[in-house]
Amino acid sequence: MEMAPKKWINGFSRLSKAAQREWVAEQYGADSGQLIMRLAGFDHPDKRTQNGLDNFAENTIANFVMPLGIAPNFVIDGKTYAVPMAIEESSVVAAASAAAKYWGTRGGFKTTILGTTKVGQLFFEWDGKEALLREVLPQLSLKLLECSKPHTVNMDERGGGVKGITLHSFPELPNTFELRGTFDTRDSMGANFINTILECWGSSLPRVLKTCLEFNAKSAVEQLAPPRVLMGILSNYTPECVVRAEVCCHVNDMGQGAGGFTSWELSERFHQAVQLARVSPYRATTHNKGIFNGIDAVVIATGNDFRAVEACGHAYASRDGQYRSLSQSSIVDGQFKFWLDIPLALGTVGGLTKAHPLAAASLEVLGNPGAEELMRIVAATGLAQNFAAVRSLVTTGIQAGHMRMHLQNILTQLGAEDAKRPEAEAYFADKTVSVAGVRAWLEG
Repeated sequence: MEMAPKKWINGFSRLSKAAQREWVAEQYGADSGQLIMRLAGFDHPDKRTQNGLDNFAENTIANFVMPLGIAPNFVIDGKTYAVPMAIEESSVVAAASAAAKYWGTRGGFKTTILGTTKVGQLFFEWDGKEALLREVLPQLSLKLLECSKPHTVNMDERGGGVKGITLHSFPELPNTFELRGTFDTRDSMGANFINTILECWGSSLPRVLKTCLEFNAKSAVEQLAPPRVLMGILSNYTPECVVRAEVCCHVNDMGQGAGGFTSWELSERFHQAVQLARVSPYRATTHNKGIFNGIDAVVIATGNDFRAVEACGHAYASRDGQYRSLSQSSIVDGQFKFWLDIPLALGTVGGLTKAHPLAAASLEVLGNPGAEELMRIVAATGLAQNFAAVRSLVTTGIQAGHMRMHLQNILTQLGAEDAKRPEAEAYFADKTVSVAGVRAWLEG
């Protein structure tokens, strides 16, 4: 029998938090005592709050702290918001705030909910013909809905629930089928609800399909093995749960861009940059990353799943076969328009939205919105961030403002004394910031 690799441990999850920290520090820390102190230094002073944080994930040895910033002056559909943003990149909140203020004096952001439908998939293998499945699908769907009724009654009362079931097959995978459910989960993100329904359908499918085939007097039913259910799981691709955010003004109202560009030059350069992101996947990837700088920050702050949102957004950006920018622009009859269509499966009840103290606080700051209102806020923040980034790119370039916002991080990295920080800000106010430049200034 082979020996376990070095630094291998069994039963780590059963150790106390203190013992887990000690093991990690002894096995992987350069100075075990210092590492334990650093990990413990971020414990919450309230034991109940800390217990709640520990239970969000497995093997929790510390709280990982991120800044929670505020981007004020967001005018969205005529209502003014201060938007909470949890993010570690220093220029993002400043850029979103600047764009919010810019468009707040030009009519603000307008949003439209284009759909709220979410998707779940039940995959199974079956030796029968697809035509036979399609023939009994209406009856099969009704019986599956009956089976899952105990799980949907509360959602049905809120106006949500299962909206339909369709059948799909895969030419590359013979005898493999998918029952695709569409759902409206109201103010819940809906993952647990959808997965519960799908697992209920999966356990019922062999019996229900047999009943439907027998009812329709299909002669070959006895010779067919029952369907073999593979898995039931929600899809994070929700192309029908989409919100549009847009801004619009006359080109003359765009103002003179930094670098001496006229309002027309600024608008045309901006539009050309967006068009490049529509045709170049290399540019589109960075362009969309900028959109998600804003979107992710609000999604994280409100206790939603930024990984699901990102996965869906990038799939949506590729829906015509090429990866493209999620935002678009136009200049027609002197009107500059910039908009974003983005799928966002969000929730304001369940999950961490209330369990995490700062997620609950963030939703409170936003006025405790429902899921659709949160979709509007998140999309507008993504569009604002994108506008600020592209505007900088086509005027002064991204580095001047971006690195100036990183000055404080660089000073920390280089061990600068607190007294030097105001002097550094004054010195670099009109200069490009770099690590080498800050180091030379500190040593000078």
